[in-house]
Amino acid sequence: MIDANGTTPGTGTTPGAEVDGGPLPRLLCDTAGLPGLAEAPSGALWKPAESGRQLDANVVHLEPHRQVDTHAEPDLDVLLLVLDGSGTLGTLGTERGPQELAAGRLLWLPRGSSRSLTAGAEGLRYLTVHRRRPGLQIRGRADRAPDPLPE
Repeated sequence: MIDANGTTPGTGTTPGAEVDGGPLPRLLCDTAGLPGLAEAPSGALWKPAESGRQLDANVVHLEPHRQVDTHAEPDLDVLLLVLDGSGTLGTLGTERGPQELAAGRLLWLPRGSSRSLTAGAEGLRYLTVHRRRPGLQIRGRADRAPDPLPE
C-alpha cells in the first residue's frame, strides 16, 4: 500500500525508485506494523504496489474460524508462510488429511492442487508469494482474429 506521501508505510521508500536505470532493492512492508490479529478484518492487509515486478505477494488475514473455501490455482505454484495465529490446510486427494498451520510454517501449494484454509480460534495471518500474472491486454480490432465465415 502507498501512503499520501507516495511511500510504502514503515519503509520510507518510494515505489519505482531506480539508480543507473535499474530498480533498487528495498523494504516493501514491515509486517510487525500491520494491525494485530484481534484488530484486523478478514482479507488482504498488504500487497505490493511496485510496477514491473515479476513476483506478486499478499499478506492475508482470516478472522477466527473463517475459511477460504476449497479451490485450485490452475496456473501458479504458491508459497504460503504463516505469520501469526493458527489454522488448518485442507487438501483433496491426499491421505494426510488436514495439516496444522502455525507461525513459521512454510508451505508449497503446487499449481493444480486443491486446498482450503480455516483459521483457528485466534485467527490466521499468512503471506502468499507467486509469479505475477500478466495484466489484461486490450487489443484493437486490427489485432483481433477475423470473424468466422458463415456456413
